[in-house]
Amino acid sequence: MKLAVVLPHLNEKQRRILAAAEAKTLGRGGIQRVANITGLSRPTLYRGLRDIDEAKGKVVDISRVREAGGGRKKLTIQSPEIVDAIEKLIDPSTRGDPESPLRWTCKSIRALEAELNEMGHEISYPSVAAILHELEYSLQANRKTSEGKDHPDRNEQFEYINRQVKKYLKKGLPVISVDTKKKELIGNYRNGGKEWEPKGQPVEVMGHDFPDPEVPKAVPYGVYDIGDNVGWVNVGIDADTAEFAVESIWHWWKRMGKRRYPNVRRLLICADSGGSNGYRSHLWKRELHKLAKREKIKISVCHFPPGTSKWNKIEHRLFSFITMNWRGHPLVSYETVINLIAATKTKTGLNVKVRLDKRKYARGIKVTKEEMSEIEIEKHSFHGEWNYTIV
Repeated sequence: MKLAVVLPHLNEKQRRILAAAEAKTLGRGGIQRVANITGLSRPTLYRGLRDIDEAKGKVVDISRVREAGGGRKKLTIQSPEIVDAIEKLIDPSTRGDPESPLRWTCKSIRALEAELNEMGHEISYPSVAAILHELEYSLQANRKTSEGKDHPDRNEQFEYINRQVKKYLKKGLPVISVDTKKKELIGNYRNGGKEWEPKGQPVEVMGHDFPDPEVPKAVPYGVYDIGDNVGWVNVGIDADTAEFAVESIWHWWKRMGKRRYPNVRRLLICADSGGSNGYRSHLWKRELHKLAKREKIKISVCHFPPGTSKWNKIEHRLFSFITMNWRGHPLVSYETVINLIAATKTKTGLNVKVRLDKRKYARGIKVTKEEMSEIEIEKHSFHGEWNYTIV
C-alpha cells in the first residue's frame, strides 16, 4: 500500500491526516484496515478525521505538529523554584566536608539529581545539566586545588563571610571580591584553548615559554562587585605587591565604586589569605589604611581560610570568563590583553572595565612598628586575624 512508503517521510500531524483521509475513502471498516496497515492507533485516526473536518474552509499550516503554545512547558517554567534549589546546592555559604552539597557539582550531575529528588523535585540528570548550562556553569577540567590540611574553623569562616556579605548587600553597601589573576607572558606565546580559524591554518606561536625576566608580563588584578555583577581589572606590568593590590582597589573605587555607591562610607572586601592581599601582610594593611583615610571610609576585610582561594567569587564570576574569552588567542601585546578583557561579557549581564597600570612597584618594602601602631584596626570577635575593620 502506498501509505507504507509515504508515512515515514511525514511528521506526526501529516501522517494522521493522510491516513485518516485514506480510511475515509475506504468507507465502512476503513479505520481498522488502515490501523492494521500503518500501525497507527484508532484514536489517532479518529483525531485525524477531526483535523480534516476542522480544516474545512480554512488555511491550515500542516507543517506544525501542535497548536501554537502547545507541547510540554520547560521545567524551569513549570517549577521555577527548582532553579533556586540547584543554586543553593552548588553555591552555598560553606564548602563543608567531602559530603557537602558544594562538592557534588564537582562529582556528577547524577548526585545533584538524587539530592533534588530527595528534596521533592522530580528531575532527571539531563535536565539538571541543561539548567546548569542556562546558569552559565560549565564542565571544567582538573586544576591544582589540593588544599592540604583543613583549618578546623574553615566552615565557620565561610559562614561568617556569608553573613557579612548578606548584611552589607541588604543595606545597599558595596561588597567586592579581589584577587590577582595568573600572570601572562606578553608575546607570540601559546595560549590554551581553541578559536575558529580557516581549516589547516592554525595560528603559529613560539615553541617555548621558558621563564625569562626580560619578557614583559601582564599582572591582572581584579575587583568584582558582587552586588552589581561588574568587574574591574587593573593590568600591571611590574610586580604583584600589596601596594599594587590596594592601588587597583583605589582605581576601582575612584572610577566605579563612588559612582555606583554615592555617599557610602563603608566597604567590605573579600580576599584570599595569601599573596599580595594576604592577612599577614603589614604592607596590605598600611596601604588600606591610607586608602581609608584618603576616601574617609571604613574598610572591612574578610579573608578566606588558607588553601581555599578557589572559592573566592572573583575566580568563577570574573576570571573564568576572561580566560574563556581570550583562550586560543596569543597575547601579543598589552593592547591585546586590554581589549580582550574589556570585551568579556556574559548572558547574566557581566561587564568589565580595564586599565593599564604602567607604574613600577617596589619589592620588599618593610613596614615599621611605628607605622603599624598608627593604623587603627578593629579586630572582629571571630578570628580577628582574618576579619577586621580599618578605620
